[in-house]
Amino acid sequence: MTSRCNSRNSVPPLILASASPRRSDLLRQAGVKFKVAPSRYEEGLPSGCPREFARRAAEAKAGEVAGRIKQEAWVLAADTLVVQGGRIFGKPRSRPEAAGMLKVLSGRTHKVISGVALRLAPQGKKISWVQETSVRMREIPETELQAYLDSGEWQDKAGAYGIQGRAGAFVISLSGCYFNVVGLPLGAVCAELNKRGIGSWKKGRK
Repeated sequence: MTSRCNSRNSVPPLILASASPRRSDLLRQAGVKFKVAPSRYEEGLPSGCPREFARRAAEAKAGEVAGRIKQEAWVLAADTLVVQGGRIFGKPRSRPEAAGMLKVLSGRTHKVISGVALRLAPQGKKISWVQETSVRMREIPETELQAYLDSGEWQDKAGAYGIQGRAGAFVISLSGCYFNVVGLPLGAVCAELNKRGIGSWKKGRK
C-alpha cells in the first residue's frame, strides 16, 4: 500500500504563491490539491544572512498574496538561494552571469537554502522555517558548461542550475533533502500541511 498527502474539503484551501512549475509539480506529486496565485513581491538582490533573507522573502511572498485574498485560505510560499563560500547566488540575469555562478560551484560543495512560509489568509496566523541541503558538484569541463548554457535550463533557477534537469549530471553527492534543491522541501511542507488538516496520509492503491 502507498500513502499520499491529500487535502480535505473541511479546511481552508491551499494557495501556492509561486509561478514555479517545479514547486507545482512537487505538490501534485504528493497528491496535494491547491490553486496558484503568484506573489507580486519584488525580492531584490540577496544580501546579508542567507537564512534570514530566504525566510523574510518567503514570509513577504506569503503575506502579499494573503493580503489580496478575501476568503479564508492557507498560502504557501518559498524562496530558494544557493550559497558558496559566503556568496549568495539567486537567479542569473544573463548567460555570462550564469556561467560565472557555475564556474564557482564547479568542483566545490555549496548549500541550497530555502525559506518556507505558511500564512492563513486574510492576514491570519503564520509559520515559517528554513531548510538547508549541501550539494557537491564535480569539476565541470568547459565543453559541458557551454552545452548546458546552450540548453537554456539555467534560466529562472537559483545558482543557475536545476538538479532535476541536465545539471543533475554535475552533482556527485548531497546531504539533506533532495526536493529542497528542486525548490521545495516536500517532506517538511507536507508535515506542516498535515498538522493543519490541509493534507492527510491515507491508504491508497498501488
